[in-house]
Amino acid sequence: MRRREVLKASAALAAALLPAASEAAPARPPNIVLILCDDLGYGDVGAFGGKMIRTPNIDRLAAEGVALTDYYAPANLCTPSRAGLLTGRYPIRTGLGYEVIMQNDDRGLPLSEVTIARALKPDYATALFGKWHLGHRGEAWPPTRHGFDRFFGIPYSHDMAPLSLFEAQVGSDEVKSSPVDYPTLQQQFYEHAERFIEDNRERPFFVELALSAPHLPEHPHAPFKGTTPAGTYGDVVAEIDSLVGRLMARLKDLGLERNTLVVFTSDNGPWFEGSAGGFRERKGGGGFDGGYRVPFIARMPGTIPGGRRVDSIASGIDLLPTFCAMAGRPIPPGVELDGKDITQVLVAGAPSPHDQIVLFDNENVVGVRTQRWKYIGAAYYRGLMMPMALMGYQELYDARADPAESYSVAETYPDAAAEMKARLDKAKAEFAPLKHKDIPPVFKALHQALEHMED
Repeated sequence: MRRREVLKASAALAAALLPAASEAAPARPPNIVLILCDDLGYGDVGAFGGKMIRTPNIDRLAAEGVALTDYYAPANLCTPSRAGLLTGRYPIRTGLGYEVIMQNDDRGLPLSEVTIARALKPDYATALFGKWHLGHRGEAWPPTRHGFDRFFGIPYSHDMAPLSLFEAQVGSDEVKSSPVDYPTLQQQFYEHAERFIEDNRERPFFVELALSAPHLPEHPHAPFKGTTPAGTYGDVVAEIDSLVGRLMARLKDLGLERNTLVVFTSDNGPWFEGSAGGFRERKGGGGFDGGYRVPFIARMPGTIPGGRRVDSIASGIDLLPTFCAMAGRPIPPGVELDGKDITQVLVAGAPSPHDQIVLFDNENVVGVRTQRWKYIGAAYYRGLMMPMALMGYQELYDARADPAESYSVAETYPDAAAEMKARLDKAKAEFAPLKHKDIPPVFKALHQALEHMED
């Protein structure tokens, strides 16, 4: 039955994306809108079990598309996660696998990296509206140097200062800046995205709507303030939900609904607020799922069947090869991708093309996930990263029976534990040469300041 479903969905996808034999010109590739939230938790969305915050528009997106229940952000922190998502590569390969880029940080996404926006050129109009956080100095800035035609947004998280709004357009060296009005920030990001979609309705477009919410501190737009039982965090999630509803309505009004792939997800799990949905730990919390497992929804009526929930493992590193495949674009030549094309997962609920997904905490390999098993190599305890091997203890979890990672079954399944440990050791050996030899200077200064505060 599964094979017949895959074949049937493949035919539907081909019919939607490829030209009919009688047509003289190729059919237009699909538009792509990627909505990337900041620190949104798995349990903050109704479609993924959330109870405290009503998210009717996001839930409708899931009801009309596919929800991936076992989707992993590329990292448990912002900068590395965004680097992995845009390049299809584990963040350590990009040089941005360690912590996040700070205000006085000189690091940035190298121009040698091929982003989704660049991979879709020259066929697509491309834009990023919202949070960048992949470098705001030197050649990494602005995002228009990385394949985006337009940028309107902020250089890093909205809890960092000084903060301004910036606007740039490809072909111009001018980068305009303006003051930030925090309560209207998400609204401004959306309005610029909607205007770009309207202006480019006659050609394929790729839009990344990189909202800077619900990252702390929350600044809900006035109409949403005090509207949920989950405090200002819930109010901001309700605002995000309303923007999803506005986008869906506008695509329908423009006649673009059936030819637009809309993807909704988050860069990592929740920070100090929000719900990890019963998963262990949170943003930055080692190898446990609470920092990585986030909502993922894909909707494209007529191509992606509605109402399907799929547990095939997937990751943000899969978006570049998947978008290229759906757009009929080749994979960037000479680039070592870690991501896989998950088109068949989305359109037919097919098994994952991944044999495993490697989980990093900064530049350290700390976990490996296969379809059934999850193996953790280290965990935080009292400010220390504790390698389990030094304690003579193995953490093997059955992801099907115990998604909360509460009970290690290493002694019950010794063969599986041995295989998963071998996977972890192999991944550590593979990526060890890519580690920085020293931590970035900005973090040396930060560590010294924190030590001084403790004294």
